Amino acid sequence: MSKIGQYILFLGALFKNPESFRTYFRLTVDECVYIGLNSITIVAIVSVFMGAVSTVQTAYNLISPLIPDSVIGLVVRDLTILELAPTITAIVFAGKVGSSIAGNLGTMRITEQIDALEVMGINSASYLVLPKVIATIFMYPFLVILAGVLAIGGGYLAAEFAGALAPADYLSGLQSSFNEFGVFFALIKSVVFGFLISSISAYMGYYTKGGALEVGQSSTKAVTVSCIAILLSDFILAQLMLGS
Repeated sequence: MSKIGQYILFLGALFKNPESFRTYFRLTVDECVYIGLNSITIVAIVSVFMGAVSTVQTAYNLISPLIPDSVIGLVVRDLTILELAPTITAIVFAGKVGSSIAGNLGTMRITEQIDALEVMGINSASYLVLPKVIATIFMYPFLVILAGVLAIGGGYLAAEFAGALAPADYLSGLQSSFNEFGVFFALIKSVVFGFLISSISAYMGYYTKGGALEVGQSSTKAVTVSCIAILLSDFILAQLMLGS
């Protein structure tokens, strides 16, 4: 519980003694490039294969003659929007970006760069962490949208080239019984996941103690705790917004 209390106090410290808007804007733009644009490749690769595998496996399991092939496209679409795009991508994102945030801040802590900022009267938590949190909250929903589109596209490629089902049936399933709330729900989850990944990873790195070994341990803890937080919040959000 002490760690949770320290984490909450850490979040509160992000908004104390802020720097100028121009400073935060510049730092946030830099973080958007580092966090968002540099993650596009891994997100794209994972998403395409995720959609293709989902299509093949769904087609393999739905073998009843009473179930039309178009249902496969519907299942892949809803599964992608509600779960695969926001949640599975978040776990990959935590492994890439979360570990990087924790490692960078941990290195700054053990090399006393954070202490130097404090000596100069700068709120190091706000200066170093707040732009990362804002950039992640802003960029991760775009990555989720990209992941969803590419996953559905990957499903079409599986239908076209792997022979899982006829492409026309897949497209028909994509267009049937669409509920726009699913997209809104996915974007809500992406904002929450982005905040959790960035803030937890920054917390782990900011309070690193020791040397290079402890920096690696902080990065590992950041990914582990972020993944647990993602799955827990995923369940809570699903229960709140989709539960009866």
